[in-house]
This record gives sequence, structure tokens and C-alpha cells, in this order.
Amino acid sequence: MIEYLPYVITVLLIAAIYAIFSLGLNLEWGFTGLINFGHVAFFAIGAYTTVLLNLSGVPLLLSVIAGVALAGLCGGLLGIPTLKLREDYLAIVTIGFAEIIRFFLLNEEWLTRGPMGVHVFSRPFEELIPGDYNFFLFPFVLVVLVICYLLLEKLIKSPWGRVLKSIREDEDVPASLGKNVFSYKIQALVLGSMIAGLAGSLLAFYLQYINPRNFMPIETFYAWIAVVLGGSGNNKGTILGALILWTFFSGTRFAQGYLPFSPTQMGALRILFIGVLLIMIMMFKPEGLLGKKEELTLAR
Repeated sequence: MIEYLPYVITVLLIAAIYAIFSLGLNLEWGFTGLINFGHVAFFAIGAYTTVLLNLSGVPLLLSVIAGVALAGLCGGLLGIPTLKLREDYLAIVTIGFAEIIRFFLLNEEWLTRGPMGVHVFSRPFEELIPGDYNFFLFPFVLVVLVICYLLLEKLIKSPWGRVLKSIREDEDVPASLGKNVFSYKIQALVLGSMIAGLAGSLLAFYLQYINPRNFMPIETFYAWIAVVLGGSGNNKGTILGALILWTFFSGTRFAQGYLPFSPTQMGALRILFIGVLLIMIMMFKPEGLLGKKEELTLAR
């Protein structure tokens, strides 16, 4: 059993990073009703900003803060021209923005080293950690996840969070009460993007090497799967969804030797199974595993 411990720690570490990533999306969609199909763009901005600044001599903590801040700034700038329009415009613009960021990272080799990727950067307290660094990184990421969860729970239960929920249900209601709906949407998008940027920094620490292929559009939909599976509008459900998703992805790798499929076919089969699972959930438990039926509306 001990020999499997590093593998288990790695799976839990990845799940925790993607849980943080998904919490940002849950704030935008689950609580505010904003459709963001380009969430991975802010994941990439956080990771690359942290790494590139650190390689330029900026202290690691400041690099992470800069990555989180830049992700939030880009989220805000992206929302300004789109959030005053119909909600589907945000979906279109964000997925386009994510692809622009990915192709920028791929082609601007003078800055990002293009498809060769970036490596040999600092990680928190790395020089002080003997042995497997993941045994330190996992509790570190877990602490960050708990802090993000507690802060979001506090915000959602505050008057600010109640306004977000009212915007999700019917934005005309808070507008009629004098609330600046556009401002609240921008705030939710900025905070969700900042959380994604933080998750990107943590992913870079885990991978030790990043390249544009780490930030394909499918990464956004992993976050959507986690949110829908666990229950949108429920932070505990989002964390559970991320844990289930990555446990499934990792566990099914052991089935490779027992099934007559190639690795490519197994990858497709895993995605197929996740799709069938989501269809079943939408049919029999549309609110998700931990979601509440009263959180659902006809508009959603």
C-alpha cells in the first residue's frame, strides 16, 4: 500500500488544483449566471505570468500576486464590452479570448518559448524540502483550497453574494432595487478569473514545465464538468466534482491492461463515459450531487 502513496498524493494534488480552478467558474456561473467558456485563458495567464516573472528575477510571491492580478484585470477588461449585451456574447468572447491567449503563447517564442515551453523556475520552499516535493505541495495546495472555499462561502452568504444570486435568477429584480447589476457582474468575473489565475500558478508548481498544450479548451470543460457534476451554486459540490472527475481519470488508467483498447481509444472512452454520466445526472438529478433544486431556474 505504501508504494501507491506517491500516486495517490499526485491524484489528490491535481484534483485540488482543479477544484480551485473550478471554484472560480462556479462563482461566475453557479452564483452569478455568467457563461464563461474561456476560463482556461485565466488559468494560462496566471501560470505563465508567475513563471516568466520568476525567471526574470522577480520574487516568487510577487510573481504569483502579479499572475493573479493580471488574470483578474483581463477578466474585467473582457467583461466591460460584453456584459452589457446578452449573456451568450460573453460565452462567445471568452472562448475566442482563450484561443487568442493560447496562440499567443504558442507563437510569441521571444517571450514564452513557444511550443518548447518554460521550465527551470522556482517553487515555494523547494530548497528546504527533502525527497518528493509533492508531499509538501499537496498540503500547501490543500490549504489554499480551504482558504478559497472559506472566503467564497463568506462572500456568498454576505449581502454581496445575495445580490449575485438575485442576478442569476432575474437581473431585473436587483436592478429595480437600485443595484448596479453590471458592476456586480464585473466583480464576479474578476474574482473568478483571479481564482483561475491562482490555480494556474499552482499547476505550474506541480508540473515544473508548462507549454501551450497544458491550456487547451478542454481544460475549461473539465471545470464545467466538475461544477455540473457536483452541483452548480454549491462550492462543496464543485470540490467533490473535481475529486470524482480526476479520481476517475486516474483510476481508469489501470484498466488499460485489461481492456482491448489502445491508449488513444481509452482516452476517448473515458470522455465518452463522462458524457454519459453527465446526461444521466441531467436526467435524474439536474441539480448535481450536492446541488439544491431550489437553486435551479427555468432560464438555466
